Amino acid sequence: MAPQAAAQLHTIQQAVLAMSWAHNVILIQKLKDLPTRLWYACQTLEQGWSRDTLILQIKNRAHERQGAAITNFTTTLPSTHASLAQSLLKDPYLFDFLTLTEPFQERELETGLVAHIQKFLLELGRGFAFVGRQYRIEVSDREFYLDLLFYHLHLRCFVVVDLKKGDFKPEYAGKMNFYCSAVDAQLRHAGDAPTIGLILCQTKDRILAEYSLRDIHKPIGVADYELTRALPAELASSLPSIETIEAELSVDLETEDAL
Repeated sequence: MAPQAAAQLHTIQQAVLAMSWAHNVILIQKLKDLPTRLWYACQTLEQGWSRDTLILQIKNRAHERQGAAITNFTTTLPSTHASLAQSLLKDPYLFDFLTLTEPFQERELETGLVAHIQKFLLELGRGFAFVGRQYRIEVSDREFYLDLLFYHLHLRCFVVVDLKKGDFKPEYAGKMNFYCSAVDAQLRHAGDAPTIGLILCQTKDRILAEYSLRDIHKPIGVADYELTRALPAELASSLPSIETIEAELSVDLETEDAL
């Protein structure tokens, strides 16, 4: 057996023994691909996922989203730190526990995430500690307010989250660069790593985001967020449209009126 295959088998055996029987059953029943099953097994052990959380993460295809955010970490952080930071950010983030409908304001999104902080932290991943919302900082006698401020226990750094409605815009990167500089100057301790910024938008153009981060000196990531996941095409096509439902309801009402 090749060394790599032997190492993977050893990892699988360790994961199987460390998890509960119920967790193993879930992985076997829901995941046929062995590397994917191993990824969820490792995440379950690292993050302490319950059975319900494991099922939810599989349903939301966490393995495809983890580490997918656009960042400039390779040019702004030491290589080891950059790799860990990249692996912790997702794209997109799923906020399907919220009940927001269009049109909504950024402040409503912020309020909803804080109101469901436990679910929000679960979606962010292990290690994020909530510091505050609308966190006040003062620069040159002017007040600025950070949407959400976290401290990451493994990265040992502050994480500033800026919530944006609609498309990503290049000027968001400059604003986040300023926020990270202010937090580094005012809150960062001697043993802390550089502050990381995370810009969450509803949509983004990847090339535009990459160019916007290219010459920024602070470590920043850009990711989408979704309030609900799109239905698979085969399922969506089998469901009646709004127009069909309305037409059927109109027929039913007309029938009732006639009676």
